[in-house]
Amino acid sequence: MSTGPVGAVVDGWIVARRNLIKIKRVPDILVFVLISPIMFVLLFAFVFGGAIDPGGAVPYREFLIGGIFAQTVVFGATFTGAGLAEDMQKGIIDRFRSLPMSRSAVLTGRTTSDVAYNVMSLIIMGSTGLLIGWRIREGVLNALFAFALLLLFAYAISWVMAYVGLLVPSPEVINNASFIVIFPLTFVSNAFVPTESFASGLRVFVEWNPVSAVTQASRQLFGNVDPRGPVPDSWALQHPVVYTLLWVVLILLVFVPLSVRQFQRASRR
Repeated sequence: MSTGPVGAVVDGWIVARRNLIKIKRVPDILVFVLISPIMFVLLFAFVFGGAIDPGGAVPYREFLIGGIFAQTVVFGATFTGAGLAEDMQKGIIDRFRSLPMSRSAVLTGRTTSDVAYNVMSLIIMGSTGLLIGWRIREGVLNALFAFALLLLFAYAISWVMAYVGLLVPSPEVINNASFIVIFPLTFVSNAFVPTESFASGLRVFVEWNPVSAVTQASRQLFGNVDPRGPVPDSWALQHPVVYTLLWVVLILLVFVPLSVRQFQRASRR
């Protein structure tokens, strides 16, 4: 068995590579990763864009892209739960247990491979956004930081999905459950419409929604906010980068040990 942190990293990379190779054998995954981001960008830009006014000097297509980025990477994190549930169902986890490998490799490899899926999605979405008029106005370094923040947030969410996938080892249940939770989180946020458009009671939830924070952070880092616009009322949207990082740390502190413990229990079944 691999020992030490180096051995765990090597084993994790092997598992991640195995998950990435699966794309060639199951091309449906590649279609979802590459086509759905383009569909969302075009749908909101050309179908709903004319009916939504973000206000200020920022055109809707620039306002939109940060929200599409956030939505797509959060939905992309669900690959972790569905993949683990499928491996549990097919007995692949039991095969991994019989191999001389680090016990943490299955979880770290699964979550790492999903980061690669999200990288592909961001590249496709960014290219599509540039074609329809989106622009990066705050420099390359800020843009790279924005992409890194989006991927970090998605990585944290993937650990939540990992725990759920081990708790309910059925891909169909995972897909339905994640849709029920993530869909309102992304749409009841500032991803597609300004915060001011929500009713006062709902606006409080929108302002403190972590999806709103990562969306606002990416918009600020890309330079897609109106500098003369109103200052957000909540601390979360006034400091979206810090608030997003706090959520990332909190999620990882809670769900990494929960996932590892649940994986050990599931392996003993």
